[in-house]
Amino acid sequence: MTLLEELEATVAETARSAGPAVVGLGRGWGVGSGVVIAPGRVLTNAHNLRHDEVSVTFLDGRRQTGRVAGSDPDLDVAVIEVDTGEVEPVEWAADDQDTTFGRAVLALGNPGGRGLRVTPGFVSSTARSFRGPRGRRIAGAIEHTAPLPRGSSGGPLLDTSGRLLGINTLRVDGGLILAIPADASLRERVEALGRGEQVRRARLGIAIAPPRVARRLRRAVGLPERDGVLVRAVEDGGPADRAGLERGDLIVQAAGREVDRVDVLYEALDGARNDSQLELTIVRGTEERTVSVTF
Repeated sequence: MTLLEELEATVAETARSAGPAVVGLGRGWGVGSGVVIAPGRVLTNAHNLRHDEVSVTFLDGRRQTGRVAGSDPDLDVAVIEVDTGEVEPVEWAADDQDTTFGRAVLALGNPGGRGLRVTPGFVSSTARSFRGPRGRRIAGAIEHTAPLPRGSSGGPLLDTSGRLLGINTLRVDGGLILAIPADASLRERVEALGRGEQVRRARLGIAIAPPRVARRLRRAVGLPERDGVLVRAVEDGGPADRAGLERGDLIVQAAGREVDRVDVLYEALDGARNDSQLELTIVRGTEERTVSVTF
């Protein structure tokens, strides 16, 4: 058998064995995909979901209404509870899965329930990172070359044996795809979401602009340049609002660290437990002050 014939056979077998586990979310192009990981459970990206319920379309055309069992927007994953019928769940790869450069992979999607897509490719980079829907950095992503159409996010990245290596999430320059790795930590998080356990992280309740934007905006209104993240909006009644933060404040320190990049603020928040306080140093105009945010 030639190499091309082996590839054809692998794609065909993956479509046959794993294809029924790949579902479409919503209706029409660009909505999203998902993958059955257990009876009654579908894994997808959190950014695919807008409401507590979603239409789930299976490969045989069967359509069910699914309910969001749990969602983690910071990690960009969610679990949907839905009647999966006789669909065989996709098997997770071993925890010591090999995702080194050049490994052959298969990407699958079912954009909005409009039909199965299966494309082959190779791992082109490892340990990539990107920002999730709420701006937090997601590390350890798998970059690969298997092309996918719009609406395929949330679908599975498989090895040539049909085991789950990751969840396809983001298209980057050159048409490459980033996938959240299906490692032990993701599996633990997904199992908790499937049980309805919601993620609780400290949050400020603000919209921010990164340091480069903050410097440009301060310069434009004649204020001294400072490193920090600019508060663009404050959620009414949120932790930042209760602490007295206002639109236009510049956060320059968090938990004693200089905020020269957005990730410093997120790291400070990750270190703050619920019912604790986070000390911030802010600049309002030219006045510097310290505030304590209670979660």
